This record gives sequence, C-alpha cells and structure tokens, in this order.
Amino acid sequence: MEIPSLDMLLFLIGMGFVAGFIDSAVGGGGLISVPALLLTGLPTNMVLGTNKLGGTLASLTSTASFLFSGKINGKLVLALFPLSFIGSALGTYTVHLLPSDFLRPLVVGPLIIVLIYTLFKKRWDGNGKPVDLTAGRKWAAAVSALALGYYDGFFGPGTGSFLLFLFLLIGFDFVGASGNAKVLNLASNLASLASFFWFHSVHIGYGSPMGLSMIVGALAGSQLAIRQGSRYVKPLFVTVTALLIGKQIWDYLHV
Repeated sequence: MEIPSLDMLLFLIGMGFVAGFIDSAVGGGGLISVPALLLTGLPTNMVLGTNKLGGTLASLTSTASFLFSGKINGKLVLALFPLSFIGSALGTYTVHLLPSDFLRPLVVGPLIIVLIYTLFKKRWDGNGKPVDLTAGRKWAAAVSALALGYYDGFFGPGTGSFLLFLFLLIGFDFVGASGNAKVLNLASNLASLASFFWFHSVHIGYGSPMGLSMIVGALAGSQLAIRQGSRYVKPLFVTVTALLIGKQIWDYLHV
C-alpha cells in the first residue's frame, strides 16, 4: 500500500482537522476532505471509502461530545439508529448495482428549500421545554431516518443538512438538532464504511492520519457548537448548505 509523502501527510492532516471541525456541528465536511483526497491520485471509489473512514471517526467523536453534554435525546435516537444503519447499508449496496449521479440535479431543489426555510424562519431556538414527540412526529422521524440513511449510502451530499433540518422541524433547537443528527449520521457512516471495507475501497495509509486529525477537529468543533449554541451553528449551517448547493450545481454543469 502506498505510503503518503510528508508534504501530502501534512496536507491531509490539516484538511482533516478543518473537515472534522465543520462536520461536527452541521455536516458537510466532505466538501473539504473529498477534494483533498482526490489530490492524492486515488481512484474515486477509494477516495470515497477513505473519506468515509475519516467521516465515521469524526461522527463518533462529535456524537460522544454531544452525548456527554446532554444535548442528545437518547431514547429517540436509539430507536432511529438501526433504521439509519439499515437504510445506509441498502443504499451502499444499491450504488454497486447502478450509478447514483442522476440524483445530483434532484438533490439541489430540496437543499434550496432547506436553506430558504431556515433563513426566513424567525426562531429556531425552541422554548426551553422538552420536545413533544407525538406519534406523528415519531413516525415521520422513523421514515426520514430510513430514507436519509439510504440516501447517504447511495449518494451522500447534503445528508447532514437534511438530518439537522429534520430535527429542527421536529422541534429541537439548533444544538439539539445537531447532536441528534450526528448520531444518525454515525449510523449511516458505520454501515457505509463496512461496505467500503468489504469492497477493499479504503486506503488506510491516507485514511488513518486524516481520520485522526478529523477526530481532533470534531472534538473542537462540537465543543464550540455546544458552548456557542445557535449563534454559531445556524450561520455555519446556512453557509455549508449554500456551498453544498453551489457544488452540486457546479458538478452537474461540468460533467
């Protein structure tokens, strides 16, 4: 297995920290880590698998950070975790049967709706009371967890934004929504990573140092999100979602 040069190693470590920092709060770290890994010259499937290794480590770190801070609804996400895992496993299996690029133009519309709705809704901070999880909300969360898990395994871009927005709609504030979203993102990442390992599409030499730096970035980013709350998470969420929209449009126009 190819050993990265010192320059490439330092580059991946730096980009991994930034990606983990961003991903810990609102997702979207792949905007940083995937282009960085592409510069190594690895084939695309290996880039995606190696990136999933770092993303899984970052998700695990930020999930633990949010969990210890008490910002996660344990009962809810424990019920949704297997749905997200199963959905992602099915999505990753499907992508080996047919190409997923046709989803690129379809995902831009929902991302734009998420962005506009978030910008124009005056208050996302909740009322300080526990979220009322009605039967309807539970069913909506269950279906969404399965569907978004499948989407993450099949295509991926924007999953963090969609998950965070889901929990906002249920009634959580930005920090609570971010924490709960990271748990489901961890589930889908674990299933997808296992599939990439099965197909020998993970480069440990590149993925390990980048993954370790993503752990540090995720720890720093999640702690900042917990301390600063919505005044930090909301602007970052809006910025990352806007960048995701721009990237999907760019990729579609330059295929």
